[in-house]
Amino acid sequence: MDLEKIDTLLTHQYVFNDPLHQLFNAVDAISVQGYDEERRVIYWNQGSELVYGYTEQEAKGKKLEDLIIPDAMREIVISAHGDWLSKGIEIPAAELTLWRKGKQDIPVYSSHVLFTNQFGKKQMYCIDIDLTNVKLAQAQAMLKQHMLETIFAAIPDMFFLVETDGTIIDYHVNPENNHQIVPKSLIGQTITDILPDVITHKFQTNIAKALLQGEMISFEYSLPKQDDLTHFEARINTLQKYNQIMVIIRDITEQHKSAELIRHQAFYDSLTLLPNRFLSLDRLSQLLLEAERNNEKAAVVFLDIDDFKKINDSLGHEIGDKLLVHASKRLQQFLQNQDTVGRLGGDEFIILLKGIGGHHNATLIAEDLLQAFRQPFNIDNRELVLTVSIGVAMYPNNGCTVSDLLRNADTAMYQAKSLGRNTYSFFTQEMNNVMQRRFEIEEQMHVAIERKEFTLFFQPQICLKSHKIVGAEALLRWHNPVLGNVTPDEFIPIAEQTGLIIPIGEFVLKQALTFLVEWQAKDNCEYTMAVNLSPCQFRDNRLYEFISQTLSKYDLSPKLLELEITEGVLLHGKADIHNTLIEISESGIHLSMDDFGTGYSSLSYLRQYPFDVLKIDRSFINGISSNQADLNLVKATIAMAHSLGLTVVAEGVETKEQLTLLEELNCDAVQGYYFSKPLPKNELLNFSASF
Repeated sequence: MDLEKIDTLLTHQYVFNDPLHQLFNAVDAISVQGYDEERRVIYWNQGSELVYGYTEQEAKGKKLEDLIIPDAMREIVISAHGDWLSKGIEIPAAELTLWRKGKQDIPVYSSHVLFTNQFGKKQMYCIDIDLTNVKLAQAQAMLKQHMLETIFAAIPDMFFLVETDGTIIDYHVNPENNHQIVPKSLIGQTITDILPDVITHKFQTNIAKALLQGEMISFEYSLPKQDDLTHFEARINTLQKYNQIMVIIRDITEQHKSAELIRHQAFYDSLTLLPNRFLSLDRLSQLLLEAERNNEKAAVVFLDIDDFKKINDSLGHEIGDKLLVHASKRLQQFLQNQDTVGRLGGDEFIILLKGIGGHHNATLIAEDLLQAFRQPFNIDNRELVLTVSIGVAMYPNNGCTVSDLLRNADTAMYQAKSLGRNTYSFFTQEMNNVMQRRFEIEEQMHVAIERKEFTLFFQPQICLKSHKIVGAEALLRWHNPVLGNVTPDEFIPIAEQTGLIIPIGEFVLKQALTFLVEWQAKDNCEYTMAVNLSPCQFRDNRLYEFISQTLSKYDLSPKLLELEITEGVLLHGKADIHNTLIEISESGIHLSMDDFGTGYSSLSYLRQYPFDVLKIDRSFINGISSNQADLNLVKATIAMAHSLGLTVVAEGVETKEQLTLLEELNCDAVQGYYFSKPLPKNELLNFSASF
């Protein structure tokens, strides 16, 4: 049966338009619903629409349990309605959580009435009051009450409500905390009576001030406790409307200790407990003010532990940290109480020398420091011997500001490093000029590739048997619009130290192989291209992959590439370097030992690594026509290399006499100014075409 038929049927069986319904229709603040014996809606006022969200048309004929009864209550409601109809058991009024349209919970206070109409049919009416706002207000009131209770309970110490004369009206004392006040009945006593005598005057003064100013007054005080102090904060405020005073006392001992700890951590190094960079620079600033006021000299000493990174890498950071702690203690032992030793970071320390006489006194201290570090350190049953590099800047000769003295002491320390380490150096203006030049080069180098300032020159290599060009060595050149021409001897070390050698090295390899393709196509010859590799490039674990991909990109055979490396690459003896060299050699790329004869262990390296080419350094070639010792060395080198199956290339050949001697010694190839200086690519193309 559809709803329209049900509605028609209900209309003839139930009473709808009596005065009671008219009253319910006029009141929309209360929900009134009427139900028949089958719990179908026969009446639905405007208030019901507002509370439950269903219009009269949507609700009419629907069953109570299908409209507003939650699933969990469904059987209970049906059973209770049945008991009322059949047994006369009334449904009591109660607070319920019913459903709005969309099954949204809504709290209501629900009352029920049942009567029999003139047709003998029973009608049940539900009168529901929406409790949403009431519940919300109750929840907010309970929240505020709980909040106040929680806040009150969380007050860690004490509060007092007192009269203006100090008489205690009410109070709260947390018995778990020791405030040096016995928590007995205090009402009726004065607050100054229950406090220690040493602070009563402070409380009286501040209570009077709060009454006079009409605002909150806070102050701190301390009380002795065994061998320590307990710190408190008191806050006093007036309740002017009631002519009363609120006093809150809080134990802030832990906060006080935390603040002290934070201050210590802000100014002292956590590992060595020395003044950190911030405090050291602040003390330097104070030192300079005092030196200026007393017309005294002072010194700033930078001290850096030599090769500390190797200790960390080989023995671990735990040993390294212990070593820094021992080093800091040793530094403190050799200095006066008025001097400052600080840790700037890593393995760098700063020493501030006050009232120093001059260079002589500073020299004595520097030498003492060097000597101190020559004594072994015993760390975890290891005996470690350290050396340090020291830089010294004097006030006022080398600067009058913190920044100038720091920079100049740092510059002097790097000078000591360059002198071989384990020494000291005083700052000079010449040194500053060198460092300034270095900074300028480093700054410009960062954008040199992007600005296309780097170019390649090529020095041809000549076979002494065929007297033909067999290849060339790629040499990097740099012209900068600000610095002019910068030599490789000047910029390559800086590039290595800054890590820029990695992208520069990739640029060189790409450009060299690009030209090799062009050169071979023009001359229809198979040439080799020699490219230098820096020791730092071996730190890039993508080195072999990059070389291999570049050769593949230009469709070049690996045997046409010759990678020149110096002894510096091999000094570390690391497994990854050894594996990379083996990988390069096995791919067919030739390895060349460059600058042979200038190192210390080149012979052992020739035995350990798969070299194909040996290049004799120009310093030996220069003297072969005038120095018998040089001639004998070159002769022995060529014979040794040939016995190992190596090709020999002589660098720096500049005269006919040198060329003739090398031919007699069976040298394989040469390069040098006798044939050609390094040439840009277009000039080399012309040179090889006419050679």
